[in-house]
Amino acid sequence: MLNEMLPGHPGLVADPYPAYADLRAAGAPHLVTMRSGLYGWLVTRYDDVRAALADPRLSKDPRHAPADWREAGRGRPLEDRSGLGTHLLTTDPPEHTRLRRVVSGFFTPRRLARLRPGIESAARALAAGLSPGDDLVGGFASPLQSGVIGDVLGVPAGDRTDFRRWTAAVVSSDQGEQEEPGEPGEPDARPAALRALGTYVSGLVEAKRRAPGDDVISAMVTAAEDGDRLSGDELLSMIFLLLVAGYETTVGLIALGTYTLLRHPEALELLRERPELIEPAVEELLRHDSPVELATWRFALEPVEIGGVVLPAGQPILVAPAAANRDPRRFPDPDRLDLTRRDNAHLSFGHGPHYCLGALLARLVGRAALAEVVRLPGLALAVPAERLRWRASLTVRGPIALPVTFGPG
Repeated sequence: MLNEMLPGHPGLVADPYPAYADLRAAGAPHLVTMRSGLYGWLVTRYDDVRAALADPRLSKDPRHAPADWREAGRGRPLEDRSGLGTHLLTTDPPEHTRLRRVVSGFFTPRRLARLRPGIESAARALAAGLSPGDDLVGGFASPLQSGVIGDVLGVPAGDRTDFRRWTAAVVSSDQGEQEEPGEPGEPDARPAALRALGTYVSGLVEAKRRAPGDDVISAMVTAAEDGDRLSGDELLSMIFLLLVAGYETTVGLIALGTYTLLRHPEALELLRERPELIEPAVEELLRHDSPVELATWRFALEPVEIGGVVLPAGQPILVAPAAANRDPRRFPDPDRLDLTRRDNAHLSFGHGPHYCLGALLARLVGRAALAEVVRLPGLALAVPAERLRWRASLTVRGPIALPVTFGPG
């Protein structure tokens, strides 16, 4: 019965929250086995999740995983320590601290504020180009975030069509997505896209070495502080992390946020009447239905007690921010969408040393995007909700496409 409550299960992907409520009520953590063969302890209660996210005894380095787990996890090049897998999500301090320091200067509030006018202008133009029946993911959220990531990384405008196509294939997961054969995200498209994107990024890195600009790749290739210079593998791994994590999660925020508002028309109308609520509205949408369902794997360096259960050293651990965000012990009436909620310390961006580096940027893009979406008059789903197909990877959750209709402005 427990395996029917697993994240990514086809019966739960559209609404996992009743299952999470049962898991929280039954106690935590729970030992689960995924369809891929990976197994671990699933943590769902708010206090346990928050503590686990900041616990230095829980390593992000997959080399601390049991041997049988590492064997099951082979072939996931962005999530292990081989090739492209040495980045912020697979390292611990002090290695993690060094990698984060190289790029953190680009993600300060003052620097990101300079991007705001361009992001808002792009969101406005893309929304104006939508027609009734269009897919809000492919026609709005994806090109918007692709442009933002291109600006942040320093991808030349003329290269962004191919860049976006490769990115779309790379970020698609073969772990439970409800894809149709022949679509860009089908499993056999991913290796070719990885190779093409890797070749392109390697060339872009060399171009930035010759002529650095005001972008993240330039910041990484020119890092000169003692101990901060990145190796070749570290550099490419960090670029791929920023590309994949930054793209997929923010597109998920826009898609899930819109879907949630459409399922709660009273909240949609409130945001139209009071656009000044956009900041708390985005926070509540992140809490109510987080695009980051699970944090990436952690591994116990020593026996660790979580929720009254002592987990042996080496055990894999999955913490579920999406479940924690609906914990009634922390949030009154947690299943209710309340755009005016004040005490909203959700965990959608994590907690502790691995708190999302791009949280400020994701909020900036999410606010700009949803502010434009809610202005579309008569906005509604163009298909029944049960016909939507959902991305069901172990981390990011959201509709693959979101066809919408609306009336004339």
